[in-house]
Amino acid sequence: MATRIFVRKDTFKFSCAHMTVFPDGSKERLHGHNYFVSVALDLADASLDQLIDFGSLKAAIAALCGEWKERLLLAAHNPHFELLRDSGNEIEFRLCGQRYVLPAADVLLLPTDNTTVERLAECFCERLLAAAAPGWPAGAVTAVEVTVTESPGQGATVRQSPIGAP
Repeated sequence: MATRIFVRKDTFKFSCAHMTVFPDGSKERLHGHNYFVSVALDLADASLDQLIDFGSLKAAIAALCGEWKERLLLAAHNPHFELLRDSGNEIEFRLCGQRYVLPAADVLLLPTDNTTVERLAECFCERLLAAAAPGWPAGAVTAVEVTVTESPGQGATVRQSPIGAP
């Protein structure tokens, strides 16, 4: 019998800023969203030896939300992004021809080509798998879905399947 478990909590959220870059090299103005995250796991079976601990899963989700909270999220692999300087205290970069200097603690560079909700869901899923999957019994999880919403009724869901050995 196929089993799916899921977690959705009001506390699985992060408020952050971003700028979506468009294919023509233009971008949105710097703005923010209050993002919410939910996660679903498809299980091979629900037997005792394949148990997934909700507590550790929720802790991993909350930790990632905390890392992204109140940050400017930047796509490090965007062709219109150029990191000019990272002194440890400040980060200087150019995005779509505009120069920015910000406290380094306020910026998070993500390994993606854009900061759309679709790409944020992908990055979150990858980071969650890296953090949580090593604690799962081998073969227990057959797929992971991560949903990130940026406003009520608007978001993206990514599905990672199969789940390989970490």
